[in-house]
Amino acid sequence: MPVQDNLFTSFKESIDSYDLPERFTFPFYYQPHPLCLLAVEQLQEFLETQSNWQHNFGFSGSAETAVGKMFGVLLVQNQQGEVGYLSAFSGKIADGHQLAHFVPPVFDMLEPDGFFRKGQDELSQITEQIKQLEGNPLIATYKTELTAKEAAGFLAIQDHRARMITGRRDRKERRVIAHKSLNNEAYLQMKHTLSKESIQQKNHLRDLKFYWDEQSQKARNNLSYFTDGITVLKRQRRDLSYSLQQRLFDNYRFLNKDGVHKNLRDIFKVTPQQDPPAGAGECAAPKLLQYAFQHDLKPLAMAEFWWGESPKSEIRKHQHFYAACLGKCRPILTHMLEGIDVDENPLLTNPAEGKTIKIVYQDDVMVVINKPVNFLSVPGKNIEDSVYLRMKQSYPSATGSLIVHRLDMLTSGLMVIALNKDVHKKLQKQFINRTVKKRYVALLDGLLDADEGIVDLPLRVDLDDRPRQLVCYEYGKAAKTKWQVIARNNYQTKVYFHPITGRTHQLRIHSAHINGLNTAIVGDDLYGTKAERLYLHAETLELNHPTTKALMHFQVEAEF
Repeated sequence: MPVQDNLFTSFKESIDSYDLPERFTFPFYYQPHPLCLLAVEQLQEFLETQSNWQHNFGFSGSAETAVGKMFGVLLVQNQQGEVGYLSAFSGKIADGHQLAHFVPPVFDMLEPDGFFRKGQDELSQITEQIKQLEGNPLIATYKTELTAKEAAGFLAIQDHRARMITGRRDRKERRVIAHKSLNNEAYLQMKHTLSKESIQQKNHLRDLKFYWDEQSQKARNNLSYFTDGITVLKRQRRDLSYSLQQRLFDNYRFLNKDGVHKNLRDIFKVTPQQDPPAGAGECAAPKLLQYAFQHDLKPLAMAEFWWGESPKSEIRKHQHFYAACLGKCRPILTHMLEGIDVDENPLLTNPAEGKTIKIVYQDDVMVVINKPVNFLSVPGKNIEDSVYLRMKQSYPSATGSLIVHRLDMLTSGLMVIALNKDVHKKLQKQFINRTVKKRYVALLDGLLDADEGIVDLPLRVDLDDRPRQLVCYEYGKAAKTKWQVIARNNYQTKVYFHPITGRTHQLRIHSAHINGLNTAIVGDDLYGTKAERLYLHAETLELNHPTTKALMHFQVEAEF
């Protein structure tokens, strides 16, 4: 489908009453500007009513083939001073990268006559050749023969080694008896005989090894006759795939407002991973900025939202707004936004400034605190102020790492602090052994049907978008949460959480994920919708005192 030359979209209604953004959106943590909300409303209306192409977003059709997508809008001003917006989607829709109404990709790898398609065809041909060669039944026959020969040789050699050990022990006994019962000449003759027996067994071991090595090599040669060609083709496929990928990286070239181009390889070579991750440059935000710079449109603000069925791993809700991903987009957008006045990164502002930590309990070896909301447990990359720093300042003679367990910055509630290394070890052991009892209270942004249950979803970090977590059955760590409803009111549900494990963001993921409670915690800016706070509080804590062993129970009611 051909792409329109001018994708600048005007607003359907007057925007004279709206103030333009003072600075461009900080893409990795933002609240959409009102004009972006208006643009999103128009784009979503278009998605609901257009009939030029079909894509299964999950509203109808097979649930197995449903694929939701991230969409983005970029508020722009043209050379005539008119304000409108551009639209984009991430990846592919309707099996294509280019659709009318949406900006094109930075580089269209699916161009029919392009090098990538041709390279993919060549890779497919090599793969088919490999498949045909691997299907030769003689390969399985010679593999079986090689395995049998190696196993037979191993057993034969092991059997002979066992006989050598028995023979060595027998000769030693015979030598001792001969020494006691024979004269010197006869004893020397006996030693000579025993030595010959030992040499014969060693020579036989040598011959056995040679024989079975020869037999295995013959089988290996028979197998290699058929597999060497496969090895060569696989090496050829690997080299071609690498070359194709590098050429792709070179063709993804990104502009900034000063007209400076940088390709993916140049952009990512200064990052820790150095190599661009899969899909880099295919997200909506880089596409939007690229088109704007190419057509002399001034970027004013942006917003991205999810449309359609939630994926099975990450948390994405229909029509919810999301920040640009860090792993793929941050290096690219850092270049593209160079020289543009961007909103300050709110994550660089110390949220704990002016807040105090309340002491719930203290003695000579431990302290229990009520951590305020928006307060780091340990120093972050950019902010040092934290529970650790405050405790170090309050207890300067304390030794060890102090922090026994952590709460997310956004979570309030009970934390236990150890004042020396030995106590830290004893307390931490209780957490590791899961003998500590914890109860959280949370407010969910929706109504739950059931009254209680257990969520069992394994978790791992999203490597492309830290610190987000994913549900992953292949590489994730076991994560279980027991929950029960306290109350339902105003389309919200208040619940108790009893975490059986303690994974990062466990309660937040188990709440929001489609296979969990499918209802995010109110104020969850990563997996739900931002509010004045995250409505999650560590309410009770029960453990044994590290020195007296007495059972201790602490409780601080949530402020919500």
